[in-house]
Amino acid sequence: MKLLHQASRARSGSSLRKKQMIPRILTSGFVLGLIVALAGCAVTSTVALDPESRDFYETARLVMTKEEKDIFNHLPDADSRREFIRDFWAKRDPDPDTESNEFKQEFESRLQYADQHFREGRRGWNTDRGRIYVFLGPPEKAEEYFYPPGEGVQGSVIWWVYFRYDLGIEFVDERGIGSYAISQISGDLIGALEAAKLGAVYLSEGGVVRKYVNFELAYDKVKKEFVLTLPVKSLSFREEGGLLKAEYDFEFFVYEQGSTQKQTFKASRLFEAKQQDIEKMKDIPFRFPCELGRGKNFVDIIVLGKEIGKSRKIFTVRN
Repeated sequence: MKLLHQASRARSGSSLRKKQMIPRILTSGFVLGLIVALAGCAVTSTVALDPESRDFYETARLVMTKEEKDIFNHLPDADSRREFIRDFWAKRDPDPDTESNEFKQEFESRLQYADQHFREGRRGWNTDRGRIYVFLGPPEKAEEYFYPPGEGVQGSVIWWVYFRYDLGIEFVDERGIGSYAISQISGDLIGALEAAKLGAVYLSEGGVVRKYVNFELAYDKVKKEFVLTLPVKSLSFREEGGLLKAEYDFEFFVYEQGSTQKQTFKASRLFEAKQQDIEKMKDIPFRFPCELGRGKNFVDIIVLGKEIGKSRKIFTVRN
């Protein structure tokens, strides 16, 4: 497999390592900055937080989207933040029909593990390995090795492979002090992290939650309605009465930037068509009336369907 080939190639011979030394170090600095930005470590609230909100934000910011941080950091009081926290976990619950929230449980379990196993003079979930573990969970394959003397790496090198994401990540302890930084990446790390922020989670126990459907959204300012499109290639249908059918439930959370108010509404839609007609379609559009406030709006949408599971995306819409 490509990832395993790269892992073995990274250990192959000093001449290759010397050629790769400079770009690898440059990559490490770039990727570290990227991970710090994604984790939101530099983000601070614009208002004083109550203890409950502060405890929540300390760790939940790791998996917040930039839109959620913008909303949360402008909420003026404990009641509005408490409502945000309730919505935050509910939106990520992969199976709302059960009493437990599997995403929240998995997140808390990963935080605890990261803090116990990846401390490097700071909280374990604030290290490179800890952040990756919180987002993606345990790797399916891990290797540790050392470079020959004289190649500039005093400590060990750790390679994590996530077959489920087709992703490989190399961590290097450059100075031999037990502090590991991301050095190389094979695969789409940003895509995996962004999906994790929206609620996609590979559970330690119980298997894999379905991959998200990458739907799109537009706003018709004249008709004052959202137009949400689902890609046909990602959908499944049931056959009934000579037609292919699918039912979807939609939940909208609309936040106007700078406002503490939000609009929420739910809607269900039944789609049905002949197979030959569906084969000609690229997307299936659904329309939802909604009057937006002027300026920038954050539109957080959850789509549920028996054939697709649960999908979620956040859009920035200007009106």
